[in-house]
Amino acid sequence: MAGNAIDQTRRMLSLVTYLRERPGARVADVARAFGISEDELIADLDVLPLCGTSFRGGDLMDIDTDGERIWWHNPDDVAEPLRLAADEATALLVAARAVATLPGLREGDRDALLRATAKLEAAAGEAAGASSRLSVIFESEGGVFADVDRAISERRRLWLRYYSPARDEITEREVDPIRLFAVGRTYMEAWCRHSEARRTFRLDRVVEIKLLDEASDPPPIELRDLSEMSSALVQTGAEDPEVVVEVGPGGRWVAEYYPHDSADELPDGGLRITLRAPDPGSLRRLALRLGRDGRIVSPQELADSARDAARQALAAYGE
Repeated sequence: MAGNAIDQTRRMLSLVTYLRERPGARVADVARAFGISEDELIADLDVLPLCGTSFRGGDLMDIDTDGERIWWHNPDDVAEPLRLAADEATALLVAARAVATLPGLREGDRDALLRATAKLEAAAGEAAGASSRLSVIFESEGGVFADVDRAISERRRLWLRYYSPARDEITEREVDPIRLFAVGRTYMEAWCRHSEARRTFRLDRVVEIKLLDEASDPPPIELRDLSEMSSALVQTGAEDPEVVVEVGPGGRWVAEYYPHDSADELPDGGLRITLRAPDPGSLRRLALRLGRDGRIVSPQELADSARDAARQALAAYGE
């Protein structure tokens, strides 16, 4: 199974050469050669036609499949020498220099990137001089990102000291990382060995991180839809309407997942969470998802709306 975005990028670069040398290759054979499932291969093939010889589009790869074989209709066009416009060369050089400074980058990858950057500088001429006057400074979470990415790639467990705003405290925990994703901020989805549940960690809240020798072994779980996660993690403002949600012990994840103003402990081990939402109606889905693990307390009209939505959902199943 594909480990992360970096693994997928490396695989797709190799896939281009592989397909060029094997016209009409069978889907099953290619998936077996790359050690991935046929569904993962098809997902890669859905991305490759968006790639080409220019950042602006240019000659894109004309690759398709009938489900059994893979056909690349214009390999000779894409194989022509790459010609970058001045702004494209500048953007690529700035990005390459920035990535090369990331802490935790494998030395072999760093050396290869620096060699490629040097060749691009020589070819870019004046554009290279313009790019040298620009720089990118990463946030401190860059080092955390590198460690998480390495843990995913090497399938290793992580030890964290993590600031939890829900409890206003720093906790220690061991996690099995699942994936990295970005929604405004950068997050890690992982299986937390402390709570024995899936958790989402914001990288800029990681106080300290260590790679452990133990193998990462998260249980098989269905990945959350990133479009849903985007709506949950969207930044809110003080002028947005206030919503109060009460959750039981099984719904405490809401405090980790949603930005909130406060999270007060309840006698049953749950939380009373006060948060703000630009569109409070969007939280009806949260109420349905929580089921018995939580409910919307206020505003009353939103609570009533969530209750009606739940009744309609149950009614759809009939007797």
